Amino acid sequence: MRSFNYSALKEQMWDSEILGYIAAIYKAAGKQELYSQQRPDELEKLVEIAKIQSTEASNAIEGIVTTNTRIRQLMAEKTAPRSRDEQEIAGYRDVLNIIHESFAAIPITTNYILQLHKIMCSYINNPMAGQVKNVQNYISVTYADGRSEILFTPPAPYETAEALDRICEEYNRVIGNFEVEPLIAIPVFIHDFLCIHPFNDGNGRISRLLTTLLLYRSGFHIGKYISLEAKIARSKAFYYDALNRSQHGWHEGTEDATPFIKYILGTILAAYNDFADRLAIVENNLPALEMVRRTVRNIIGRFTKQDVLELCPFLSISSVEGSLRKMVASGELRREGNGRATTYVRLQ
Repeated sequence: MRSFNYSALKEQMWDSEILGYIAAIYKAAGKQELYSQQRPDELEKLVEIAKIQSTEASNAIEGIVTTNTRIRQLMAEKTAPRSRDEQEIAGYRDVLNIIHESFAAIPITTNYILQLHKIMCSYINNPMAGQVKNVQNYISVTYADGRSEILFTPPAPYETAEALDRICEEYNRVIGNFEVEPLIAIPVFIHDFLCIHPFNDGNGRISRLLTTLLLYRSGFHIGKYISLEAKIARSKAFYYDALNRSQHGWHEGTEDATPFIKYILGTILAAYNDFADRLAIVENNLPALEMVRRTVRNIIGRFTKQDVLELCPFLSISSVEGSLRKMVASGELRREGNGRATTYVRLQ
């Protein structure tokens, strides 16, 4: 099995793109923390929306889905899961809530990661919940013509627990000793976790939960207000491509994780930029119509009333509906479909 040495990261020379990402993230994080302290009540709607989007998107990446209505009922814990997919979603919801509420009390160790996996699987009959894999797994791709190709072979089951222990130990050591910039160490840890692929099932979802946990523990709380999982879902082709390019040579310790680091840092910065955009609209104290108008200008393609509500969380449903009606009447938007299938297209 390969050796892990995160101390080597501090000797590595990073290119200007990575350094630029890091500087921009720290600047944006400072502004976000200041706003969060000054106006916490205004951000509560963002928190609830981010939780819904994170749970929905992270599961959807793995093909686990339910309706918009059901996901909101499940997130509010107003209903019991009715299907296997809803059981998976409820488990993710529970782990995400624990991370939001108790991240400072969740150390990065194998035992805690196993516990998070067990909680995520708590609504389903999974005999391997909270245990490392017992069969060899593979990272593969299926093409449009039906062909499958193995892209990467993770460590064997008997090597998995030790590998997981090692990356936790290395991560904790370099972070605890301030040896490596957290915004470098976090994507490297997540990359190693995905290469180890420690579970029979649920590796991708646990990796995204761990990303949020590691960011929170290092003082980057953007995932509380803007869903990182939703951003990954929208760019999952780039996510898988960056992961695949970074895995070459991993078993020999010769891999270059730069593509995955850049992808993760770009996603984090995009989330901070979204946060700033939403607050800029609110801080101007604009009328509801102008707020919706400015929001819609940043949307390309068809969108729904729900999309606007999520981008304007400080507005009521009636305010958004009224604004959309006025924009349709003025020729700024075209309405298509009826009822729940209604969408809008920007014309100007």
